[in-house]
Amino acid sequence: MSSLNHLGLSDTDRKRVEAALAASADPDGALDRLGPLLTADPDMAGGDHLPTAVALAASSRALASHLVSDPGLLTDDEGSAGRRLRAALVQIAGADLAGAMDFREATFTYSSRIDRIVQDALEGVTDSLLDAHPVLDEMPFAVIAMGKWGAQELNYYSDIDVLFTHEPIVGRDTESRDAARALASRLIAVLSTPSFDGSPLQVDAGLRPEGAAGPLTRSLEGYRTYYDKWGEPWELQALLKARAGAGDPEIGSRFESMAGAIVWDRGLDVDALRSVRQIKAQVEERASPLDLKRARGGIRDIEFTVQLLQLVHGRFDTDLRVRATLDAIAVLGEHGYVTTEEADRLMEAYTFLRDVEHRVQLWDLEQTHLLPEGDAARARIGRGLGFTGDPAATLTTRLDEVRSEVRGLHEHLYFRPILDSLAGVPSARLNPSDATLRLEALGFRDTVGAVTAFTEMTSGLSRRSRVMHQVLPLTLDWLSLSPDPDLGLAQLRLLLAHTSDHSALVTLLQNNPLAGERLCLLLGTGKLLGELIDRIPEFVPRLSDDSLLADIRDLDGAKARLNGLLESRPDPEAKVGTIRRFVRRRKLRVAARDVLGSAPTEATLLALADTADAAVEGAVHMATDGSHDGFGVVAMGKWGGREMSYGSDIDLIYVRADTADPDGTQAWAASLSRILSEPNRHGEAYEIDTGLRPEGRAGPLVRSLEGYRRYYAEWAEAWEMLALVKARPAVGDDRVLGAFGDLLEPVIWSENLPAEIERDIRAIKARVESERIPPGEDPDFHLKLGPGSLSDVEFLCQLLQLRHGGALPGLRVTNTLEALRRLREEAVLKPADFNALRDSYLFCTRVRLRLHLQRGLASDSLPTDPEASSRLAISLGFDRTSELREHYRRHTRRARRTFETLFYE
Repeated sequence: MSSLNHLGLSDTDRKRVEAALAASADPDGALDRLGPLLTADPDMAGGDHLPTAVALAASSRALASHLVSDPGLLTDDEGSAGRRLRAALVQIAGADLAGAMDFREATFTYSSRIDRIVQDALEGVTDSLLDAHPVLDEMPFAVIAMGKWGAQELNYYSDIDVLFTHEPIVGRDTESRDAARALASRLIAVLSTPSFDGSPLQVDAGLRPEGAAGPLTRSLEGYRTYYDKWGEPWELQALLKARAGAGDPEIGSRFESMAGAIVWDRGLDVDALRSVRQIKAQVEERASPLDLKRARGGIRDIEFTVQLLQLVHGRFDTDLRVRATLDAIAVLGEHGYVTTEEADRLMEAYTFLRDVEHRVQLWDLEQTHLLPEGDAARARIGRGLGFTGDPAATLTTRLDEVRSEVRGLHEHLYFRPILDSLAGVPSARLNPSDATLRLEALGFRDTVGAVTAFTEMTSGLSRRSRVMHQVLPLTLDWLSLSPDPDLGLAQLRLLLAHTSDHSALVTLLQNNPLAGERLCLLLGTGKLLGELIDRIPEFVPRLSDDSLLADIRDLDGAKARLNGLLESRPDPEAKVGTIRRFVRRRKLRVAARDVLGSAPTEATLLALADTADAAVEGAVHMATDGSHDGFGVVAMGKWGGREMSYGSDIDLIYVRADTADPDGTQAWAASLSRILSEPNRHGEAYEIDTGLRPEGRAGPLVRSLEGYRRYYAEWAEAWEMLALVKARPAVGDDRVLGAFGDLLEPVIWSENLPAEIERDIRAIKARVESERIPPGEDPDFHLKLGPGSLSDVEFLCQLLQLRHGGALPGLRVTNTLEALRRLREEAVLKPADFNALRDSYLFCTRVRLRLHLQRGLASDSLPTDPEASSRLAISLGFDRTSELREHYRRHTRRARRTFETLFYE
C-alpha cells in the first residue's frame, strides 16, 4: 500500500485510514482516489464517514471523483435532481459497500429517494408551466413507476422506467391533453438534462403504449382501452411492477387498481404467457456469457421464474401479488409453492447476482450487466464481496456455481412439480388443478391430453420410464419454446411409440440435450417434420452436430449418392423405395436446417430442387434401364426455376427425338410416373404434373422435337410463353435436350415482344387476381396471389425477361431471384425496385415454406385463426402476430407499387 505520510495525518488517524484501506476492495486504488479528499478535509480520517468514503473510493472511481469535487454529498442531498441523485448514490451505495446496509434495505431506500426526487421535480415543473397551462392547477397527473423502480428494487445506476397518466378536466379535453404532454415532456427534460453539479437521471418512457410512437401520457381510460384491445404480453407482464411513484396519489392508486385488474382478474392467456417465454428465450440466446442479467442462470432466470409462478398462482392467491422479487420469493416459500430451502437458495442467489451487478455498474456509473474480463477488475469485485486469497478466481468460481444452481432451480421449480403432481408423488406441492394451470402457462392448450401423454411416457418400472421421468422437465421446457407445444408433445409420444428401440431415443434425450432441444423444436414446428422424423428416427442424433446439419450435398453430390444407392439394389421394387426414402431424407435435412436457422431461404429452395433433379434422374435411369437415348425430361414451373417448396409438384414436359420410338418413350414416361408418384408401401415422393405440355392434358404425353417446333411456331399462346421462360433441360439425352432448348429460343426471345402478347399477359394476370383466390381467404394476406406477393413478382419478372431477353441474353435464366439480379445489373430494374421485389419474394416464400411444414400441406394464405397465426409468428421469430402482418404489409406494398409501375407501362 502506498504511504499516507504525505497527508499529514495524526498517528491515530493514519492507522485508522490504513486499516480501512487494507480491508477495502482495492487498497492502493482507493488511497489514490481518496487522497485528494483527505488532503482537502483531514478531519474525515477521524470522522464517522470514513468507512463510507473508503468503500466508495475502492469500488467506484466515478463516485470517488464526485465526492472529491463535492464532499457534501456524504451528508446532504440538496440541489438539482442530478446532485440529489449523486448524494443518494454516495450515501446509500456507500453504506451498502461499507457493510452498514444490506442489499434489500439499500435498494428500497434508493428507490424511495428517487420517488422524492421525481416528486419534487414534478412539483417544480408544474409551477413553471401554470401560466402557459392553467388547467394543471386542477388536473390530476401521476408518474407511474415501472420495472425495478416500481418494485422498489432499483439498481444503483439504471434508468427509471415511467408511464404518465392524467385525468382530463370535463369539457377541456384538448387543453388537458396538451398540458399533460407538456408536463411529462418538461419533467423528463428536467430529470435527464445534465447540470453543472451532477449527471442526470436516465428516464425511459419506452414502456408506454405504442412505444416511442405513442403519446407520452394518456388518460386512465386510454390505457384501459389500449391494454384491453392491443396490449402485448410483455406489456401486460410489465404491469406486475406498476406503482404510483409521484404526483396525484388518487389517480396513481386508480392506475395501480387498473393494472391489477388486467394482470390478476383477467389474467394472461396461454398465448400471452408463451410469448413472454419466447421473448425471454430469444434474449437469452443472444446474451453474452458474461451477461449477469440475461445469460443462462442469470438474474432474469430468477425474476422470470418468480414472475411466471406469480402469474399462474397469483390469480387465486392474493398474497402473491407483490412487486419486489425478494418479497415474491418469500411469499412463494411461505405458501408452499417452493420449499423453504428453495426460497432461501433463490434469495441468496438473487442477492449475490445483484450485488455483483451493482459493483460492476458503480465502477464507472455505467448501465452495464457484463462481468469484466480482467483479473484486476474481478479481484476488486471479489474483495468487495469478502473473498480473500485469490478473489478473482473465487469470484469466477462462485459465479459459475450460482448460475448453475439458478438454472437448476428454474428447471426444478417450474417443471418437476408438474410431474410429481401428475405421478402422485406424496411430496408433490401442486395438486392436479395447479399442474394444469402451470401447463397452460407453458403453452399447452390440451392439458388433459398432455397429462395423458406424460402419464403414458413415465408410467411403469422400465428403464425407459425411469429415464423419461428424469428428462421430462427439460423436455417440457424445450416443448414450451416451440411454436406448438401440444403438437410437439403428441408427435414425441408417437415417435417413442413407433421407434423400435425407444429406450435408446430416451437415453439420447438425457445424454444429448442439444439434440433433444432441437428435436422438440422441430416436432413442435409442424406436422410434416413430425411425419418425416417418425419415418427416419435415426436422423435425431445428427441434430447436435452443426456440421452434419449444414452438410447437404449439392446437385452433383446428390445425384452421385442416389445413383450409388440404386446400383446396390438389384430389385426394381427396392429401387423405388430407395428413391422415395432418398427424397424424404433430403427433405428432412433441408427442413431441419431451415427451421434451425442455418441456411437462407434461397438455399432451401435450391436444395429441394436438387433433390428433385436427383430423384428424376434416378427414376429415368430405372425406367429406361440406363439407356435413355432419344428421350428427355424438361423441368417446368418451380422445378424449372430451381425454387421448389416442400410440397411442390414436379412440373415437366417430355420430349423425344424425331427418330425415337413413340410407344417406347411413352412407356418410359408412364413408368416414371409409377416410380415417383403412384401410391405404394414406400410412401410418396412427388406428384408429377404434365399440364404445361402443348394442348394440355388433351395433347400427347411425349411429343417429338419437330412436333414441338410446329406447335410453338403456329399455336404458342401468351401463357405458354410465360411458362417456357421457366423451361430447363433437366434429365435425359443431352442432344435431345440441347435441340429442345434451341427450338425454344426464337419462340421466347424476340427482339420486340408483340403488343398483343403483352396485352394477353396482362389479361391473364387480371383473371388470376379476380378468379383464383379461394372463397373466404383474405386477398390482402394471400402469399401467392395477393397484391405485391409472389404472383406479382413472378409475372413482372417474366414479362421483363420477355421484353428484354431478345436483346440481352443474360436475362435468359429460369430462377426468379437470379433473373431479378440480372435485370438490376442490366439497369432494367432500378436498385430500389429490385430490393422491393426481392424482399417481398423472399419473405412470402419463407412464410409459405414454414406454413407447409406446420400444416403438412401446401398453404398460400396467412392464417385467420388467432392460434394458428400465433404459432406461425413464433416459428418465424416474431414476438407477436401483428409484427408478422406488419412485415407482410410493408414488403408487399412496396412490391405492389413497383409492379403497378412497370407491369402496365
